[in-house]
Amino acid sequence: MNSTLPQHEIVLLGAGHTNSHVLRMWKMAPLAGARLTCVSDFSIATYSGMLPGTLAGLYSPEQMQIDLVRFCASAGVRLLTGRVTGLDLLRRRLLFDDRPELPFDVLSIGIGSVPNDDAVYENAAVLAIKPMQTFLPRLDKRVDALRANIADRPLRLAVVGGGAGGVEISFCLPFHLRKRWPGLAFELELIDKHAALPHGADDKTAAVVRRELERRGVRLTLGRSVVSVANGQLTFDDGAQRPIDLALWATSAEGPSLLAGLGLPVDERGFLLTHATLQTTAEAPVFVVGDSGTSLEHPAPKAGVYAVRQGPILWENLQRTLSGRPLVEYVPQRGFLSLLATGDRRAVLSYKGFSAHAGWCWKLKDYIDSRFMAKYQDYRPMTPSATPSATAPMRCAGCGGKLGGSILSRVLQRLEIPPSEHVLLGLQRPDDAAIVQPPGGRPLAATIDFFAAFLDDPYLVGRVAALNALSDLFAIRATPLAAMALATLPLGPPRAQEQLLYELLAGGLHELREAGATLVGGHTIEGPATTIGFSLLGDAGAERPHLKSGLRAGDLLVLTKPLGSGILLAAHMQARCRAAWMDALIPVLLASNQPAAEAAGRFDVSGATDVTGFGLAGHLLEMLNASQAAAELRLDALPLLPGAAELVAEGVESTLAPANREAESEIEDARSSANASRAAYSALFDPQTSGGLLLGVRPDQAEQFVAQLREANPCSVAIIGEVVPAELERPSLRLR
Repeated sequence: MNSTLPQHEIVLLGAGHTNSHVLRMWKMAPLAGARLTCVSDFSIATYSGMLPGTLAGLYSPEQMQIDLVRFCASAGVRLLTGRVTGLDLLRRRLLFDDRPELPFDVLSIGIGSVPNDDAVYENAAVLAIKPMQTFLPRLDKRVDALRANIADRPLRLAVVGGGAGGVEISFCLPFHLRKRWPGLAFELELIDKHAALPHGADDKTAAVVRRELERRGVRLTLGRSVVSVANGQLTFDDGAQRPIDLALWATSAEGPSLLAGLGLPVDERGFLLTHATLQTTAEAPVFVVGDSGTSLEHPAPKAGVYAVRQGPILWENLQRTLSGRPLVEYVPQRGFLSLLATGDRRAVLSYKGFSAHAGWCWKLKDYIDSRFMAKYQDYRPMTPSATPSATAPMRCAGCGGKLGGSILSRVLQRLEIPPSEHVLLGLQRPDDAAIVQPPGGRPLAATIDFFAAFLDDPYLVGRVAALNALSDLFAIRATPLAAMALATLPLGPPRAQEQLLYELLAGGLHELREAGATLVGGHTIEGPATTIGFSLLGDAGAERPHLKSGLRAGDLLVLTKPLGSGILLAAHMQARCRAAWMDALIPVLLASNQPAAEAAGRFDVSGATDVTGFGLAGHLLEMLNASQAAAELRLDALPLLPGAAELVAEGVESTLAPANREAESEIEDARSSANASRAAYSALFDPQTSGGLLLGVRPDQAEQFVAQLREANPCSVAIIGEVVPAELERPSLRLR
């Protein structure tokens, strides 16, 4: 997170063509004193111009995608993935369904458009093209399900909507079907209420398109509208019906329902009204771009080419708004080059009355689209300026920012810590939490945990910080009661500090409330970086605690979460953590260890700990040394987060990993080439932020225990090894 908080907040709602231009410009020249935040439903953005080619198999899905996680990380832009529900224009706040409101000084809305029939989203026989990010997997899932129910007849498909998108889908869908399901028989129909395809095209282009579709056996039903799809039948506006298995919906667009709920002026189709400057007619510091807006002075069709041309105007006007200067106007061009992919490495070209359908047209389209995407698929971070802080080594945050275990151990050995009759479990036998019994009271568990923010999303960081601290109590079977917060906030405007602290504590309180605890106080200071943590008290008197020292020979070792969070977070700092990997990581970070701890209370569990900064090897060795036992660990059984193995192969690791490797002296044949080349071996030393529990379970109960955990826990749960008797002069941990 930033070392100083911004004076101005610029927010992009949506990552369409226009807003994406702002992301790229920010990467090249960020505005001083400002922060840019991108809010998106998805962690990737899809370029609509390449969807047909991808459907035809001419591109891989990755080629049409902008990885927003990597691009924003490379550009120094904050990315928040979440669902926006409204807008508080007076207070200048975006409202979300599951997180705190987001303040802005200037906002740009670019969330595109949707088919003009909301009913399609609740109809099993209809598949909307949008959202494009999920179109291909949704299509494949639907066709797979239909194939299982269709015996000896062709699959009946229809594309409803004959605009440019519907025409391209009709051209390219057969290529996808034949490649994905060789031998599949199908019938394809294209339906549109207009008489020509694509509507709005000149006569020559319409003739070329119609002739080519008919040549390929696509049935054309023009001048007719579909009024319903139900019970396996398409019903037309004249009452006629036709059997259908799946209708792909590509009808003309209307504004997404969110736009109508923002309290801004809209047109008859639900799009937000703007001036030629792209600013809302509500005269607020809100811009509306791409398909989401309709200009009063210069209305234009909903087409990506206009959104692309709006990018430089938006970038200029965002800066002018912050500086109080007059805005510039966007005037759409009168005509534009149209290129429709036909799926066979050809395209239909139309420009100012000229039409062609040829291979060179596809080459031109491929060149334009690929050149456009190359601007947004360069995830290399911009080179920082040559300042002392910029040249200092980048350090990991989260639990990857902990001090090395050997340093901590040496310091504790040098201290003279007085004993106390009230301390039942303390530094004489270090565990995940201390247990103190006040005079005449019940035993209380006490723990503290804090770290530097590992993502520029304080609400999420606050949630993870609370879960990370709570895990210490869950590990020893204590019941959380109360928490005190510790926070360091960077210098900045009071309103920015207030919002940051609010989001951090709101996130933490969300998890404390779920765990049955409450916030009772805390302490805040200013400092160079954002840190957040919690000191917790828990009831330790109700159950026999699960301690690190309780492992027994014969116990099976169960790990409740996959490894690799430190590797992935280190990669994110370098803009190398892919969106799919981050999407898999976040739910693991936010998965509470409370269900696993509660399940452990119903089984014969001998000992437990939570796996955090010192990595699996470090925390397991703490248990083995305290229990005077050894263990055999199965490297192939270690669950890894998606992307961890690939990043290990690329040499990515947390800054704490080298210190954690000091534990290799207690691992038999640790440096053997067979082990060192395996990603799971590196994961042994990877510091885990909000890691899972490691438990010793009686062998005849382990499988049942794991089965119960898998029902309650979305994360990977695995039996990873076995506790064995310790042998003199032999390392405590053995790998196989």
